[in-house]
Amino acid sequence: MTELPIIRRAMEHGDAVAMSTGHGRFTYRDLVGNSASVAETLLASSSGQLGTVTAVLAPPGADYVAGQWGVWRAGGIFLPLCLSATPPEWEYALADSQARTVLAHADLAPGIAPVCQKLGVKLMIMNESPAISPSRLPAIDTSRPAMILYTSGTTNKPKGVVTTHDNIRAQVESLIGAWEWSPADRIPLFLPLHHIHGIINVLSCALWTGASIEVFGKFDANAVLCRVAEGAYTLFMAVPTIYVKLLETLEAPQAKDREARIAGFRNLRLMVSGSAALPATVFERWRSMTGQALLERYGMTEIGMAISNPFRGERRPGAVGVPLPGVEVRLMAEDGSVIGCENSLGEIQVRGPGVFSSYWNRAEATAESFDNGWFKTGDMAVLEQGYYRILGRQSVDIIKSGGYKLSALEIESVLLEHPSIKECAVVGLPDPTWGEAVGAAIVCDPRDALEISQLRDWCRARMSVYKIPKCLVLAEQLPRNAMGKVSKAQVSGLFGHS
Repeated sequence: MTELPIIRRAMEHGDAVAMSTGHGRFTYRDLVGNSASVAETLLASSSGQLGTVTAVLAPPGADYVAGQWGVWRAGGIFLPLCLSATPPEWEYALADSQARTVLAHADLAPGIAPVCQKLGVKLMIMNESPAISPSRLPAIDTSRPAMILYTSGTTNKPKGVVTTHDNIRAQVESLIGAWEWSPADRIPLFLPLHHIHGIINVLSCALWTGASIEVFGKFDANAVLCRVAEGAYTLFMAVPTIYVKLLETLEAPQAKDREARIAGFRNLRLMVSGSAALPATVFERWRSMTGQALLERYGMTEIGMAISNPFRGERRPGAVGVPLPGVEVRLMAEDGSVIGCENSLGEIQVRGPGVFSSYWNRAEATAESFDNGWFKTGDMAVLEQGYYRILGRQSVDIIKSGGYKLSALEIESVLLEHPSIKECAVVGLPDPTWGEAVGAAIVCDPRDALEISQLRDWCRARMSVYKIPKCLVLAEQLPRNAMGKVSKAQVSGLFGHS
């Protein structure tokens, strides 16, 4: 039987410990066996090879991997669902992706069951359905779609980014080579697993290599710091927001085991920051405290990682480095010409085997995102002494907050569903912890009295917590085109950030 490359590699790692969780240790052999059981169950419940989208709702850990690999080994397309999403957000992802099945952990199944019932999507609970083995698992063509991740763009609804097995392999092998992963590596996993940072950079790279992952259900600064002090890891990957929180914890007057924790970080072979711009001040504070120069890199859901500061060499604060192995990068000027010199602003465009294949069922959006095979990222940058430095987005409707790329238009469209809101405009506001905070200015119907606290409660039922505006103002007047790009600067001015 021909297996996918990641499964073949896992089989080679055999009885090495792949994951440690609150429920025990799992070897690579365990993960391979559990995923085969999931694949067999999925195939037994369908007619032959899946070829369709199967969503997985599972906490980080062995069950998540069994679901991911099981869907792949059955020939399906894996759609990881955000654990903190609201029912309307799950409903959108399932409906847009045309998912036929949700594979859910028993503890999480009750929350998504009403959505599945509404859409007519089959709900399967992990470990409850008996595996009925077919004669063999199907051979999977690595050029076929493997995964859909939803990402916010300049439209008011997230788009499904489709990556193939070949795309994933290219992304993983590029990072393994650039950052010198080895089977001796040990890494914590506390990043969300519906996001490319956690799925590819941590989970997939570690499991491809034969490394060991320690899983945390969510980021807990003190729990992670205790393990760092014990020398549990060789690698560490996080978003800038987490590094800020770690600095605050370590710099607190009564910081527990401060010296041991700092020494633990000092002994790591590599620390990586990504998913949002790393402030130079955070870079310098971290280096001053731990001796570690954080390696900043640049990537997107559509392309995986494309640019990175070097593992061996200068890690320059404020810069994202040079193209990764197998990745081509160019800067495109507004007039459509390729920039061939340094210190000239242009849009980052990327080409390579890791670049995604298409947006799910959005042929027009896919075509508009490419220029003769080059993906147009929408991020603006300059090349300075051989290193790329990101300067911002082409569109003011994209907000990067806490490692997430958020669509201001999507948040606006949800706010406008409130019966008392006539107009609104959402902007990103500079924030030292989050990079950008979500701010919203709203105009209410004069007949209604809307309290900010009431609006926050209303938002919690409809939006993931990272999308809820952290700054809200009630505005008597907004420009007539309050939801357009022209008004964004004026709205920012309401918050003192014109």
